[in-house]
Amino acid sequence: MKSKLTLLLCLMIGMANMSFAQEANAPAPQLDTETIRKRNEVDQRIYQAAMRYNDLTVARVKLYELMERNPSNTRYPELLASLYFDAGQYTSAAVSAMDLLEMNDKSVTALEIAAYSLEQLGAMDRALPNFERHYLLTGNLFSLYKTAYMQYSLDKSEEALNSVNMLIKNNKSSEEKVGFPMANNETQEVSLKAAGLNLKAMIYMGLQNKEEAMEAINQALEIQADFELAKETKAEVNKM
Repeated sequence: MKSKLTLLLCLMIGMANMSFAQEANAPAPQLDTETIRKRNEVDQRIYQAAMRYNDLTVARVKLYELMERNPSNTRYPELLASLYFDAGQYTSAAVSAMDLLEMNDKSVTALEIAAYSLEQLGAMDRALPNFERHYLLTGNLFSLYKTAYMQYSLDKSEEALNSVNMLIKNNKSSEEKVGFPMANNETQEVSLKAAGLNLKAMIYMGLQNKEEAMEAINQALEIQADFELAKETKAEVNKM
């Protein structure tokens, strides 16, 4: 009797598993355009409310649903990648941004998120091409500075010099600012041109070219005499 009961239970479990597998493998029902539109409107309202109340979990869930229902719309994966980045979840941000780039390799948002997320993760070699492409698509000078800095960090000295010289020669580099941390936990803003010249000096230091390094750092300090990082760089050049 006991063996028959066990056999019956096994058969019932097996049939239930088969039924579940069939349901899981069954194609999803096709929704008509009007139904999709209405569901999108509801999910967008919920997403907006979740963002207003800082409920990021619900916001992400709604974005996933919108992405599933609208696979060709890149707006939703852009919002998702931005949510991950803003929350400091850099691995998720990088992966979602790179997935988005497979859909649209000219997405400026995806390039920026991928670049900064990969940098935060220490993957400089993978961040670099995203900064390069972001600069090429937008002309953003800070992306050019980041490109030069990463090339320098990866011992690509000649490429770094080419990039930093492009930055220095651009007239807008004298107007745009970049912040550097100071010892007192404050941030000092300097022009991108001065920052580029400081980086140029660092590149020449790595190449053991003291003369070129000194020329570049003096030019940086001519532009901004109180540039703290440049003062530190000059002290290092003097030790060469």
